[in-house]
Amino acid sequence: MKTYLVGGSVRDELLGLPVQDHDYVVVGASPEDMAILGYRPVGKDFPVFLHPETHEQYALARTERKISIGYKGFEVFTSPQVTLQEDLVRRDLTINAIAKDIDGNIIDPFNGVADLEAGILRHVSPAFAEDPVRILRAARFAARFGFHIAAETMALMRDMVHNGEVDALVPERVWQELSRGLMEKHPSRMFHVLRECGALTRIMPEVDVLFGVPQPAHAHPEIDTGVHIMLAIDYAATKQYSLPVRFATLMHDLGKGTTPPDQWPRHIGHEARSVELAQNLCERIRVPKDCRDLSLLVARYHGDVHRAQELRAATIADMLQAVDAYRKPDRFDEFLQACACDYHGRPGFAAKPYPQTTHLKQTFAAAKSVDAGAIAAALSQEPQDASELPILIRTQVRTARIASILQTLEFKEK
Repeated sequence: MKTYLVGGSVRDELLGLPVQDHDYVVVGASPEDMAILGYRPVGKDFPVFLHPETHEQYALARTERKISIGYKGFEVFTSPQVTLQEDLVRRDLTINAIAKDIDGNIIDPFNGVADLEAGILRHVSPAFAEDPVRILRAARFAARFGFHIAAETMALMRDMVHNGEVDALVPERVWQELSRGLMEKHPSRMFHVLRECGALTRIMPEVDVLFGVPQPAHAHPEIDTGVHIMLAIDYAATKQYSLPVRFATLMHDLGKGTTPPDQWPRHIGHEARSVELAQNLCERIRVPKDCRDLSLLVARYHGDVHRAQELRAATIADMLQAVDAYRKPDRFDEFLQACACDYHGRPGFAAKPYPQTTHLKQTFAAAKSVDAGAIAAALSQEPQDASELPILIRTQVRTARIASILQTLEFKEK
């Protein structure tokens, strides 16, 4: 029985990065052997055990055989006779197929160390093509490390798309990988890889179609809508914004992809179309509620936010109500962050000021200073039809908030 440190923990250690989790593979042991040593079984699809003291994961060396389409279509075989190399060859990329023994010796049968040094993502074996999730993982690693995909691996990924293997991806796994990729340092690289191999048009056609769609040059020096979206999500990454903010930034201009070419480069009414497209995409890949809700608000109102300093007090009050700023002030902050990413996601705009954020926070503070509870209490004491009371309260609260916002706007003008 021999134990080896494997996978991402070895990779990150060699790259000089912090190691979050240690994964081990055990060669020459059976499930019964592990139980005798006090390891607790936790694996559903193949034998994985938790160390009795450290609670780190130890998996028995295994091989896999493809039996049906999709990433779950595998038959797993474990035995004390399975070797370390047989276990490593089933892994996705050479940089993830490196092991280290208890003496610190590196076992690298597929030249993963050389690929780490060269910044290359290369598949270990043709078995890469059997699991469509590996396309998403390769794209995510490109976003994390800035590595490029080996030519032969990109060709294999294109074949997987062409053969329909990528169509077997389940929504939950698509979201899991995309969300992790969005949180990397350069999320745009993930989408460029997916687009290059053809997977983006299958997974997120609403995003893929944005590339090549022009925008007015005076507002967008980058012209191309797809390029703009990539710049915007990379800006969100530099600010270390949350996943909902990054996802909302990705979604905000989907409607431009449906503008008839004879109307280019203008995109009148794209906000409403963006909302509908984002809603459908979120349902299709089962995006969590916090990411979905913020994306819909940003898609609908980002244009209004950009014009914030031109808006009337009533328009601002109605927008604050529509985005539920009073009940969810933290989400309102994220809403403004995503709109700012849209503005800054253009060449030469990253360092420019975006006063709309401060302007709307000041007007929000003014509107929030209105005591809605006091207004409701006062109206409740007056004789009137009870059925009309809620409408009357909302009307007077809105009027008071508009007045407070107007007072702030007039003070700023002085």
